[in-house]
Amino acid sequence: MADAFTISPHSSEFGPSPRWVRVYFNRQLIADSKDLMLLRETNRLPLYYFPKKDVRMDCLQPSDHTTHSDWKGEGIFWHVEIGDRIAKNAAFTFQNPPGTGPKLEDYIAFAWEKMDAWFEEDEEIFVYARDPHKRVDVIHSSRHIKVVVDGVTIGETKRPSLLFETGLPTRYYMPKQDARMDLLERTDTVTRCPYKGEAHLYTVKVGNTRHEGLAWIYRYPTVECAKIQGLVGFLNERVDMYEDGTLLPRPKTIWS
Repeated sequence: MADAFTISPHSSEFGPSPRWVRVYFNRQLIADSKDLMLLRETNRLPLYYFPKKDVRMDCLQPSDHTTHSDWKGEGIFWHVEIGDRIAKNAAFTFQNPPGTGPKLEDYIAFAWEKMDAWFEEDEEIFVYARDPHKRVDVIHSSRHIKVVVDGVTIGETKRPSLLFETGLPTRYYMPKQDARMDLLERTDTVTRCPYKGEAHLYTVKVGNTRHEGLAWIYRYPTVECAKIQGLVGFLNERVDMYEDGTLLPRPKTIWS
């Protein structure tokens, strides 16, 4: 599943990243830095800021678009233009922050989805910058896990794999042999996670009722999460999940 970046209320951090990061647009390298900064702020995804000296400023055209942040100050934008392609309002920075806001005016950030490719060191990364304060662990277990939807058991196993991810509820994965795959219908929807890879979403069919996106499978996960390859995960927020016979409370997240 796609991830929600959460840190404690009103917390933030703007500091140096040890990673070498590069950004490409229209087959051209437009940002290349080993001296970049990472901004982490409440309820927002982490974001890289590049020193202006490491950005192809000749490819940035001023935009009339502006924005305001009570913490970061006044936002100014540029269009990224190379050859016959233009990404509108794809580069930005902030200036004149109030109080203790971060000093961003000497740095440029890019709208992740408007760029063609991002690299950390020599590995391509996807979706958004990985948070150095986030950890993902997959651990095999012998807990008895049962998943129920509308009173029907759609999965039951004593050999689950538990995925623990900072800031998110525990996710329970089970082998396909332990899930009612006859009640699961694969959709065309694919979500991407920088930590786990690509997940194919499934609809759960119980009687005449269809529950969209209640299950998913990572067919080709990242190396770090290889243990969940081919296993079925279920959305705790919208199913009845039993652990060793006890009904677990449904977590409250953006997918509730």
